[in-house]
Order: sequence, then C-alpha cells, then structure tokens
Amino acid sequence: LSGALSIGLLSGFLLDFFTTDGSTKAALKELLPLLIVAQPLNSFVFAADGVLQGASEFAYQAKTMTLSVFAAVSTFVVLEYDYLGFGSSSQGSDTLPHVWEALIVLQLARGLTSLLKVVQ
Repeated sequence: LSGALSIGLLSGFLLDFFTTDGSTKAALKELLPLLIVAQPLNSFVFAADGVLQGASEFAYQAKTMTLSVFAAVSTFVVLEYDYLGFGSSSQGSDTLPHVWEALIVLQLARGLTSLLKVVQ
C-alpha cells in the first residue's frame, strides 16, 4: 500500500486526483508522505484492536488509549507551540502537519501497547 501510494505521489497522480487547486496541492504534497507512512501502522493497529476486543480486553484498551492520547497531545503541544525548541518558530503555520504527526504518535503508541498485550 505504501509503495503504491509513493508511486502515486512521485508521479503526481495523487495530487491531480484530489484537486486542481494549487494551494490545496501544496498542502497535500506536504501531508502525503506522512499519510503514506501512517497506512501500514494504521492497518496493524486496527487489526490488533480486533484481536484485543475479541479477547474482551476492553479495560486494557481504555487504559492504554489514555496513555496514547497523552503522548499524542503532548507531541502536538510541543510541535505547535515551540516548547523546548522542538517546534517551528513560525508558531502555527504548520498546524495541519503537526496534527498529522500527533496522529501518527497516537497510532504508534496504540500499536506498541497493543503489541505488548497480543504477544503476552
């Protein structure tokens, strides 16, 4: 999936498929690499959700989701508001990529916590 999306990005097909507007294409061009990286991670997380729900691990999922959300929100705050010198100095001009980066952190945390339980 990531390979096919990468080819679509490099060829320009994906950008042309979604819109003809130049400013939208520029924003999408910045986001597509993040989305391409996120797809295999999302697939794993959703499959692990199904396994854990099938095993009636709802309490575990609720607790680990709380931790995952904390990690994602913390990441967003650091990136967006330039705490500790990690974010952009323009304060807010990269909000959309920061949202997607925080979502990837959310899914990564969910994936790691789900993997721990599935392997157990």
